[in-house]
Amino acid sequence: MIRGALTAADAGRYAEALVVRALGGGVDVGWIAELRARLVDRRVDLDALLRAVVDEATRRMGADRGTLYLVDHARGELVSRVAHLPEMAEIRLRVGEGVAGHVAATGTVVNAPHAGEPKQVDRIDAITGYRTRSLLAAPVFARGGGAVIGVVQLLNKQAGAFDAADERHLVALAAQLAELLDATSLRSQLHPASPHALAFRFNHIVGESPIMRAVYDRTDRAARTEATVLVRGESGTGKELIARAIHDNSARRDKPFVKVDCAALPESLVENELFGHVRGAYTGADRAAEGKVHAAAGGTLFLDELGELPLGVQGKLLRLFQDRDFVRVGGTQPERADVRLVCATHRALEGAPGFRQDLYYRIRVVEIVLPPLRERGHDDLDRLIDHLLFEAARRHGRPGLTLAPAARARLHAWGWPGNVRELENRIEASAVLAAGMEIQADELELPADAAREGFVPTGTLAEVELAYIRHVLARCGGNQSEAARVLGIARNTLARRVAGE
Repeated sequence: MIRGALTAADAGRYAEALVVRALGGGVDVGWIAELRARLVDRRVDLDALLRAVVDEATRRMGADRGTLYLVDHARGELVSRVAHLPEMAEIRLRVGEGVAGHVAATGTVVNAPHAGEPKQVDRIDAITGYRTRSLLAAPVFARGGGAVIGVVQLLNKQAGAFDAADERHLVALAAQLAELLDATSLRSQLHPASPHALAFRFNHIVGESPIMRAVYDRTDRAARTEATVLVRGESGTGKELIARAIHDNSARRDKPFVKVDCAALPESLVENELFGHVRGAYTGADRAAEGKVHAAAGGTLFLDELGELPLGVQGKLLRLFQDRDFVRVGGTQPERADVRLVCATHRALEGAPGFRQDLYYRIRVVEIVLPPLRERGHDDLDRLIDHLLFEAARRHGRPGLTLAPAARARLHAWGWPGNVRELENRIEASAVLAAGMEIQADELELPADAAREGFVPTGTLAEVELAYIRHVLARCGGNQSEAARVLGIARNTLARRVAGE
């Protein structure tokens, strides 16, 4: 039985188990199902996880270096997401270029050096100065077969050359890597029709705008510590996702993540829910009960919508933040609380009436502010639209479902007051209710005057539409014909709009 989260520090243990099974010559389907199930709800650092897998594979197969390339379909390239490559930050190869490119293009295994096999790329060897004596590379196919989504490559076997048994072992490993990748949010980017350049950080958190990359950096730094974290942002921006990413990538990852929704609890039950009670604390309390603080022992206590806590409970919570101890309802003896505290709120708590300022300053050690969707830019919105549509179509048995250009433009014109949660719900409903395999604008069920709340803070429909046209044009590399095709309008119309006519 595999236990714990799949994260940077402990992914090596799971990677070892994965490789051991691959080297044993078979694929344990039950184990893969468990592995995938555990990854589904984890906001793990994906590069760290894949790196641990490659590290262990390299060690187990007696190689000097290992690399995992993923196919960036939008660019027609392979990019080294995980590599023992101190000389370069990453390698990008055209599909068909070099050994890895050849494997991606043909779907065949390469065991070099053999006559007629493709050579390593000279420009890469010139930069690294690394001498490759032997090489083994295998394709990673999409789960269930089909397109090549990656290449796993090993360099320089330490004892002799790679043999036929090594080839079988690496193919088995590649098959399990496909299962692993399919359990992550990467699957929406790795299918051949993906229009976006490959980019990711945490599992199931989508977006690459500068403002979101700053959020990821703060999340990563906070996760390495025990510091209390306050996550702020409007409703629907993903505050709980960030809280879970902090936990899943921390030293407490093997212990519970316990959520308390402060806004959903009646005032009379909040204290009991948090701290529990002793026997006889009140009428009907015929036995003692543990609270959420105790349930989170060793892990993370996530206090969602902390700003909604009653004033009377705030003082007792201050003790928890300050001294890491608490007293149960009806009790007298303090109990130690071994918990990491992460809080979230949509309110500005500084100076807020009804919220203790001494508690606020205890909470606000590390603050992470999530931007509303309307401030993340058109590219992030497009990434989210395509990811959510891919997942909804998959979930509801409608593979190949697409979005009409007019429907995409309508999504870009709306202001999304409910943020990512609202977008997800609109995409989900459209995927279920669309009459055909292309979602039309009127099937989005958005207000007819959607542009009134425009996605960009410009105010008028014309300005919103122009901003979106320029975004699409930039994505198409300035090619007006291609941009017009994506937008579903005539090229002359596009040219006039860009010229301001």
